[in-house]
Amino acid sequence: MTSKAKPAWLALEDGTVFQGVSVGAEGETFGELVFNTAMTGYQEILTDPSYRGQIVVMTYPEIGIYGVNPEDVESEQLQVAGFVVHRAVETPSNQRATQGLPEYLAQAGIVGMEGVDTRALTRHLRTHGAMRGAIVTAENEMPHDLVTRVRQSPSLVGRDLVQEVADPKMVERQAAGIAPAAPHVVVLDAGHKAGIVRDLESAGARVTVVPYDASLDSVIGLNPDGVLVSNGPGDPEPLEATIVLIRALLRARVPVAGICLGHQLLGLAVGGRTYKMGFGHRGANHPIKVLADGRIIITTQNHGFAVDPTSLGIRWAPLDAGFVAARPELCPDDKASGDVTMAECLPAQALVGDSPAGFGPVEVTHLSLNDGTLEGLKLRDYPAFSVQFHPEASPGPCDAKGFYEQFMTAVASAVGEGDSHA
Repeated sequence: MTSKAKPAWLALEDGTVFQGVSVGAEGETFGELVFNTAMTGYQEILTDPSYRGQIVVMTYPEIGIYGVNPEDVESEQLQVAGFVVHRAVETPSNQRATQGLPEYLAQAGIVGMEGVDTRALTRHLRTHGAMRGAIVTAENEMPHDLVTRVRQSPSLVGRDLVQEVADPKMVERQAAGIAPAAPHVVVLDAGHKAGIVRDLESAGARVTVVPYDASLDSVIGLNPDGVLVSNGPGDPEPLEATIVLIRALLRARVPVAGICLGHQLLGLAVGGRTYKMGFGHRGANHPIKVLADGRIIITTQNHGFAVDPTSLGIRWAPLDAGFVAARPELCPDDKASGDVTMAECLPAQALVGDSPAGFGPVEVTHLSLNDGTLEGLKLRDYPAFSVQFHPEASPGPCDAKGFYEQFMTAVASAVGEGDSHA
């Protein structure tokens, strides 16, 4: 804890208040308060565009032990609205470190605080759900109107946060060792992490990054062998241009894959619906069941919205407190009461619904073992699939790296069948 730090206050929209001390920049900041359970990877979290508009609470008690460096970033700037930890380590212990965490936050203008009982705060968010909050540094007492101003601050629902983080320009990557004739993957940038592009290139792809609202003509004009829809922040439903583009790419039979926000956008493109979760999934230890073979993989996750399976005609148990079904008649009454175990709620094999937008059967491929939410889907009649988790990790385990191999196999198959747009 820094010796000269000012007092800091964290106020939630339900009136709950936590006191601590300032770490990082001084001032005030507003955002949706969420928690992340990862023990490491705080620099990747801070620079992940998916956290735009959010104040992140780290559940691990000491953050900053190994410092920060210019290499472990997922974008060109810090993206979080604020940062809350129990203890921020000022002096790092790592040979790769070029800077300490408090200095890193201060230089980037990120308002944060330490000295908070993050266990109590996390328990509060798990019980009552993610909610709007604010951090303010103050010489004496918390400003009397802070809770009122928190309640007046904008919600994430209905906001297009992607426009704040996506690059409006097309960027053609020139990775070393990638042949000009290598498969060409276009990434729709909705706030992509650098790790996604790195993994695509490691899988042998030439990569071009284009804005999330690019036109169909501009994307097809790049002659893509496949299109990957990236992760990104906030509510997917306002991104109508991207949804329309994905539908057009599907009709053109271009292989499409989605990650996180990209998964939600694919679900919307085929006629499904999304909903805001109670407190979302954020961490590097989320267990996922692969329905195709029963494997369990551990994944990195960062999302507060999810695809509603009932909107695709699939019977579903509303295990998440924030779940409001598009088709309540598809929610089993005996499971809606909560008087069942997780094992009873999870199916033993793939679930299949139908696309309301006319894209045929939609198969659920992955499920969360924490709350049963939909974590992956694929179209049976089109070369398209998606996952809710982050296969590139950064930070986290590498269990899901096979996603990129699966995508490149789909790309190669389309090229081999002469369906490439080269």
